[in-house]
Amino acid sequence: MARELLDLLWRDHPAAPRGGARGPRAKVTTSQAVDAAIALADTEGLEHLTVRRLAAELGISGMALYTHVGSRDDLLVLMADCVHGRQPRAPYATGHWRARVREVADADLALYGEHDWLLDVADQRVSLGPGTIAKYDHDLHAFDHTGLGDVDRDAALTFVADFTRAAARARRPDPRAVDMAEVWSAWSERLTVYVGDDFPLARRVGAAAGAVLNSSYSPGAAWEFGIERLLDALAVLVGTASDDPGPTV
Repeated sequence: MARELLDLLWRDHPAAPRGGARGPRAKVTTSQAVDAAIALADTEGLEHLTVRRLAAELGISGMALYTHVGSRDDLLVLMADCVHGRQPRAPYATGHWRARVREVADADLALYGEHDWLLDVADQRVSLGPGTIAKYDHDLHAFDHTGLGDVDRDAALTFVADFTRAAARARRPDPRAVDMAEVWSAWSERLTVYVGDDFPLARRVGAAAGAVLNSSYSPGAAWEFGIERLLDALAVLVGTASDDPGPTV
């Protein structure tokens, strides 16, 4: 029987309970099982990650795997926390809060790009893991010297995280999708004829945006516009304190 999820998350901590010394040595460790699960999810998607499939990859039985991860839901929490813990956390390159927050958002967007399955893990227990707490602590420091209180600092970081997650989901590749740049180039003139004068505002704005983006939608352009507007909104909350760069961490 596996340990409780909290103990599995903190399995490398000196205070974590250890298994008994009796019995044969396990063929794999919890960490090895989590690493294999991450690799499988990265290459084949979360829908192909089953206990049976993972156990076969590890060369053990499904029952043996359950002694390491508890359940598939627990496994997803362990995977997400592991990925959070491995995210690079170099010292911030700038002392200005706006650039620091942008670093956090860009790093999270890149993380979703590397591990697309993270978008499908919504278990709040992830927040209790060491990797996620380390990430949370680092990201909170992006708001140093802004004058924000603890509650507002947490809310501001959640605001950034929610926007980034939504943006990552919007740019998630659809295997059935066509190349909209090619479609737009081929169909835009005919579409203009079909639309005619029935929707003048949509026609004008769509044509202007399409001419710039060469598509009806650009994830990159949407991200740049959105993240800058998000930072503008936070600037209202931060106020004049944003002019104090303070030391970097």
